Amino acid sequence: MSAVVREFVIDPEDRARAELYEFLGLLLAKPAEASLLEQIAVLKAEDTPLGQALGLISRIASVTSAEAAEREFNDLFIGLGRGELLPYASHYLTGFLNEKPLANLRSDMARRGIQRAEGKYEPEDNIASLMEMMGGMIVGRFGTVTSVAEQKEFFNAHVEPWAIHFFTDLEATNSSVFYGAVGSLGKQFMEVEAEAFAMLPN
Repeated sequence: MSAVVREFVIDPEDRARAELYEFLGLLLAKPAEASLLEQIAVLKAEDTPLGQALGLISRIASVTSAEAAEREFNDLFIGLGRGELLPYASHYLTGFLNEKPLANLRSDMARRGIQRAEGKYEPEDNIASLMEMMGGMIVGRFGTVTSVAEQKEFFNAHVEPWAIHFFTDLEATNSSVFYGAVGSLGKQFMEVEAEAFAMLPN
């Protein structure tokens, strides 16, 4: 997504949330390169479900080569004709690509001043882009910091209806070890976010 670079004072907890969204977006946008795997391998686990999921992906990254990560990514998301998973809201919610969920997202993006980055042709309702959008809204990358109420509105409209299902499928896939751990992390994080947003008043 194209971004407007400005500095905002962000609560540390919100910054951590944004970083985790952006981390998932990075992992799901393209195969993990050797330098990224090395960075992931030194992450420390904490004694929470989310922390344990981070610990798992760290341990697996330490024994995963860039070539193995690329094979897994291609098998999952590209394949011969199509990969094992189609990481798009339209597919998960309607069974087809480029359907109403994508149109609704594009309308919401326009309202919020979020534009697709130049040279990007993938439909905007792919999971990597949605993770990137959530992270960017939290820290003001698209022009202004988005309130928690508006984060909830966007999450409930475009992420919550299908992301946990997607990450559960990714966790359970037979063709992946590293990206299975990405699925575990994503599922845990989406569950935490959904629970936190559910506690907010409507």
